[in-house]
Amino acid sequence: MTPEVMVLQGREVSGADIELIRVLLAENPARGRTPLSQELCRRWDWRNARGELKDMACRTLLLKLERTGHIRLPPRIRPSSNGLRNRRLPVAPVEKEPIHDTLRNVRPLRVHVVEPESDDACVFNGLLAHEHYLGHRNTAGENLRYLVRDRQGRAVACVLFGSAAWKCAVRDTFIGWDRATRERNLPYLANNTRFLIPGWVHVPHLASHVLGLIAQRIRADWQAKYGHPVHALETFVDPRFRGTCYRAANWLRLGETQGRTRNDRAHCIRTSVKGVYLYPLVKQFREALRDDHV
Repeated sequence: MTPEVMVLQGREVSGADIELIRVLLAENPARGRTPLSQELCRRWDWRNARGELKDMACRTLLLKLERTGHIRLPPRIRPSSNGLRNRRLPVAPVEKEPIHDTLRNVRPLRVHVVEPESDDACVFNGLLAHEHYLGHRNTAGENLRYLVRDRQGRAVACVLFGSAAWKCAVRDTFIGWDRATRERNLPYLANNTRFLIPGWVHVPHLASHVLGLIAQRIRADWQAKYGHPVHALETFVDPRFRGTCYRAANWLRLGETQGRTRNDRAHCIRTSVKGVYLYPLVKQFREALRDDHV
C-alpha cells in the first residue's frame, strides 16, 4: 500500500511521487541509480542553495524507499559511496610535543578551513582518529573542518561541524520549530560534532578562545562552500564532560536530550543523556531559523 505522504530527507514524498519513480524504473530498467536520482531531481526541481541538483539526498531517499519495500532499485554499477565514505582516512604522524603556555604566548592563532586531500587534512584526520574518544571517519552531508595552529605553526585544536541533529525536543522548543519548519530550516543550523584540544596541549582558556574565533567566521565559510549561511550552532556534550569551554564561550545550555538515538522509532534504544548547547550567530536567530528562505 502506497502512503499518502511521507517525509524523507526533509522532502514530502507522496504516493504520486512513488508512482513516478516506478514508471521511470519500468521505462528504463537498465538505467543506473545516479541517472535516476538526477532525473528525479530535475523533475522535482530539487536543488540546493547554489542551484545544484540534490543528487546525494535523492539517492538516500531512493534507498529508504527500497528498504521500506516501496520500490526496487537496479543493481549497483559501482561500489556504494557509503563504503568509500567509511574507508580508512589518510593520516599524518602526530607530533606530541608538550605545550605548556599561556594563551597570550601562543597567539595569534591561525584558523584554517581543511581542504580535502591537503596536508592539513592528514593532520586533522590523524588527530581525531588517534586522540578523540569518538574517532573519525569521512563525513557525509554539509560540513566544515577547521585546523587551528599557534603562532609557531603547531596544531593545537581541530573542530568539525556537520549537519544538525534531525530532532531534539528542547532545541526545537527553544527555537519555536514545528515539524514542517524544522524540516525546512535544518540546513541553517550546524552541529559541532567533534572538538579536540590534544592531550599534550595545556593552554588555559584555549578551547573557549578557539570557539570564539570560529563563531566569527563560520557563517561566511558556510556561505562560500554551500551557498547559504548558518544562523546558529549546536552541540551535544557527553555526561563525562562538563561543557566548561562552551559555557565560557557564551553558548546557551538548553537542557538535555531524551537519551534516544535517531534510529529509536520504537522508543526502546537507550543512549546516554547529553547536554544540549546552542550558540546564536545572528541577533534574530529564532526568526532566521523560522523564515521561509524563499
